Amino acid sequence: MHQPSQPEQAQQQPANRLLRSGAVLSMVAALMAGCATSEKDEFSTMAVQKLYSEAKADMASGGWDRAIRALERIEGRAAGTLLAQQASLDLAYSRYKLGERPEAVAALDRFIRLNPSSPALDYAFYLKGLVNFNDSLGWVYQVLGQDVAERDQQASRDAYQSFKVLVDQFPNSRYAPDSRVRMDYIANALAEYELRVARYYFERGAYLAAVNRAQQAVREFERAPAAADALRIMVLSYDQLGLKDLRDDAKRVLELNFPARAAAVAPSSAKPWWKLW
Repeated sequence: MHQPSQPEQAQQQPANRLLRSGAVLSMVAALMAGCATSEKDEFSTMAVQKLYSEAKADMASGGWDRAIRALERIEGRAAGTLLAQQASLDLAYSRYKLGERPEAVAALDRFIRLNPSSPALDYAFYLKGLVNFNDSLGWVYQVLGQDVAERDQQASRDAYQSFKVLVDQFPNSRYAPDSRVRMDYIANALAEYELRVARYYFERGAYLAAVNRAQQAVREFERAPAAADALRIMVLSYDQLGLKDLRDDAKRVLELNFPARAAAVAPSSAKPWWKLW
């Protein structure tokens, strides 16, 4: 029998190793596919109510990934039912808990659009506000130590709007009282942020920009504590710009709405009325 030469053997060995590696990879792939298939088969053969019970159990134990897969199945298999609506809300909540904020918001927007008469519509708005509210806390915690003129506040504004829709359309909802509290918190935080930006501009001599940001704080959040200091910045900025009439108007508004704060900056006080810090 012909024996392969040394060069032939050298070529044959790498080929055999590749074949053996390919076999191993095929086995691994088959095992992984088997695991995925087993879960899919488990979901596909499970009754919808049982599937929902499994999803709720996964949610309770923090198994958000598996809960999401089950809830997606329920949405499709129970379409048009109250169970499907509940699964959609649970799906949005699970994505939120998993840190998938855009996906959670998108799921809630879809629920609101497709179920305008749902008995859980108030909760959908509340959950949407909650998702954006918690996402916005990052900048709220950091803003006091930041030296920046601009920062994205869209999540906070979106949260405020969702809570406002809930309070306006469902004033007797069980979620309305907490929504009002969160709205006040957001308004105060946004007003404080606008005040910080106005100060940022004022310190750099950008008086017109300082006025614009202070005006925004007063216009949008007139009841917030920061509104008084925003008016003070307007007074000082107008003075620097040589706009005496506007300065006096802003000062009159400050005295009318915040007499205690206006007295603290009166010319007779030890501290000049225009000194902010």
